[in-house]
Amino acid sequence: MKLDDLDPTNGLAAGPESLDPPLALLVCGAPGSGKSTVGALVARRLHAALLDLDTATASLVAVLGDLLGTDDLDDPDFVRLTRAARYEALTALAEDNVAVGTSAVMVAPFTTERRDEKAWSLLRHRMERVGAVTTMVWLRISAEEVVRRVDQRGAGRDLAKRRSEWSAGLDLAPPAVPHLAVDALLSPATMADRVVSLLPRPSRDGGH
Repeated sequence: MKLDDLDPTNGLAAGPESLDPPLALLVCGAPGSGKSTVGALVARRLHAALLDLDTATASLVAVLGDLLGTDDLDDPDFVRLTRAARYEALTALAEDNVAVGTSAVMVAPFTTERRDEKAWSLLRHRMERVGAVTTMVWLRISAEEVVRRVDQRGAGRDLAKRRSEWSAGLDLAPPAVPHLAVDALLSPATMADRVVSLLPRPSRDGGH
């Protein structure tokens, strides 16, 4: 192997979609809106770390679920006991990545951050302190389409949803904070293209 083969500008180094300064991108939306799929596609395009709330906290959730006797992530008591810790884990992972210059795509409902300007501001300031430009992306979807997709995917975690009138309580309104909106009826690839095209594009030479 020649020394040039180790040049970080070769091979799998940051490609044309990489951002400098790094980006903290929040991908949020209702169940079934395609958050995880779109987040993964965008992370690949941006050479970013993919941080999915469910994946990052799965082990913690399983242990707590056993202790509490539930596997329903939407159970109010479960949410009350675990929400802060789960989102703190996700945020801390994003901070670590951004601090070393790696953009982070954070996939989660971000229900509080979408509705509460103070919560959104606190998260954005945490990301800014480690050098990130922070952007929220909201995947827009109707209640009818949510129900259809949740029924179609048939995931175990959705059993409680399919047994109740949970869809009546879904928060499907646009975020009350600055965000980019993308139609969840588009294909995942098209949604990812749309997200990337809408992102702030500071150039590597410091221009905008």
